Amino acid sequence: MLKIIAMMYVTLIPVILAGIMVMLWCKLPILKGLAKPIDGGRYFTDNKRIFGDNKTWKGFLGYILFNLVFSVLWGLLCTNESLKSLSFFYQYHENSIGFNCLIGVLLGLGYALFELPNSFLKRRLDITPGKTLTGPKKVFFIFLDQADSIFGVALVVWIFYPLGILLYLLYVLIGALTHILLNMLLYFMKLRKNMF
Repeated sequence: MLKIIAMMYVTLIPVILAGIMVMLWCKLPILKGLAKPIDGGRYFTDNKRIFGDNKTWKGFLGYILFNLVFSVLWGLLCTNESLKSLSFFYQYHENSIGFNCLIGVLLGLGYALFELPNSFLKRRLDITPGKTLTGPKKVFFIFLDQADSIFGVALVVWIFYPLGILLYLLYVLIGALTHILLNMLLYFMKLRKNMF
């Protein structure tokens, strides 16, 4: 089991690094034209925003860009056989720049796209963008906020390695817990406004 968990982390190191970089990227005063909401400020049929102001093109493209960059760099480091053997991606596929570009783009898309349904749901429930509910529903939404993107990136892993449903769900659970710990760390480093 410890080897499987180690493989999960080794496989998704680029995603973890990209997630941190996207937070910094979105705060930088560059490419302000991309800092526009994906939903264009439009409303759904219930007269509520589709995704809200926090889901921007700058963040969406940032996830793709930084996952691409870190997947290529991580692939170069994984030429070491012992490290390479711990990546799900390289069990059945060659560690090449082309392959790493492909998985980088797919990981970025998986991360960014799988955040959108959660934002859509939260707008329907009148949860303020960037905030969670109070009371009993709070725990559910804290977990969902951290797990939504992991559903997407673990699905990308499953495309290239036959995880199976149980390993996929374990990936989501461990990924969400890791996401929570990273958010706490980034909050204490004053890189996040709120912990969750």
